Amino acid sequence: MTHDHIPTTHAGSLPRTPELIAANAARTFAADGFTLERTPEFEALLTGAVVDLVQRQKNLGITIPGDGEYGKAMSNALDYGAWWTYSFQRTAGLELTEFNPITAGPVRSEPGNVRLTSFADRRDWTRFAAAYSDPESGIHLGRNATAFPSATGPISYTGQAALASDIANLKAGLEAADLATGFITALSPGSASRIGNDYYGSEEEFIYAWADVLREEYKAIVEAGLVVQIDDPSIAENWDQINPEPSVEDYRRFTQIRIEALNYALRGLPEDQVRFHVCWGSWHGPHATDIEFNHIVDLVLGINAGAYSFEAANVRHEHEWAIWRGKRLPEGKILIPGVVSHATNVVEHPELVAQRIERFAGLVGRENIIAGTDCGLGGRIHPDIAAAKLESLGQGARIAAGNLLAGASLR
Repeated sequence: MTHDHIPTTHAGSLPRTPELIAANAARTFAADGFTLERTPEFEALLTGAVVDLVQRQKNLGITIPGDGEYGKAMSNALDYGAWWTYSFQRTAGLELTEFNPITAGPVRSEPGNVRLTSFADRRDWTRFAAAYSDPESGIHLGRNATAFPSATGPISYTGQAALASDIANLKAGLEAADLATGFITALSPGSASRIGNDYYGSEEEFIYAWADVLREEYKAIVEAGLVVQIDDPSIAENWDQINPEPSVEDYRRFTQIRIEALNYALRGLPEDQVRFHVCWGSWHGPHATDIEFNHIVDLVLGINAGAYSFEAANVRHEHEWAIWRGKRLPEGKILIPGVVSHATNVVEHPELVAQRIERFAGLVGRENIIAGTDCGLGGRIHPDIAAAKLESLGQGARIAAGNLLAGASLR
């Protein structure tokens, strides 16, 4: 990392083009009812869209681009789940059952026995039930491209062709834009395991089965010379999906299994090609029951990654920059704080972006900072607003780099 600029990136998902959304909506399902068929025409459209997207990211000032998760099907402009549901397309041993993690009945936890309840029963959604059920409240949950299956047999990875397409498309975009590297997102075992399980004997066994499945994605991305970003909102978001609220100690024990399973899946992979994304869920709700970052930040730093992406720009979590005053960043690690947010249509001023970057640089060193977004922008905000936010991110990073260089020269 050079000292004359602040690198910039984002959390993965970017708004799909209207043509790509329409093409996904037109795809047919396989006999299982949830696997989307791929055609040569779709593949050609996808490649062109990714190549164009990488160039657009560069033009906006993004120095470490991604493929926008374009290979992860989104058939609606508003979709908060494509980062997760893509895994159903790449895994054998799943089928549609009566179980749906969104609408299933409530599950109650007790001290020493923490269990996830349904999404509909999560504490933020029940506390603000009137707002969540009001179509004019501004709270949107979107629609997913596929239904949610359950594991009914041993699971195994079948996504080799789809992943090879993702890798080839991003590398084509990087070459055309003359950029050195980029990243592709992949699901974590803990987040993947939140579907139904009718086969494995325990939750831990199911999570580790997913670790074996997803390790294939991690390895292939790294071996292609790209960065893999592990998407794992469950580390923070699960807190709100436990009813009633557990003790912090119980939650940390519940979460530690997921950390260990992810590290098992990452074993032997070069940390400088692995980054980890934690968030509290990207839907536009109150988030009044989010766990405080200070309760889990040490668990996050225990993940075998070289960089850590997290929310630091929205009004629920911006104040948490202060926890880094008392935290020693492990040697060789990098922070990717969100300095623009997915949670508002207001476009951050570049000077504000610069101030946020400089604040983190003052705590952990400018050489240990990559400026990012809170969460994915695709499926959450309008494409024009997303582009303006990325442009502000690029401009703010340049301002911050100049200010930090000027400050260093005065010392």
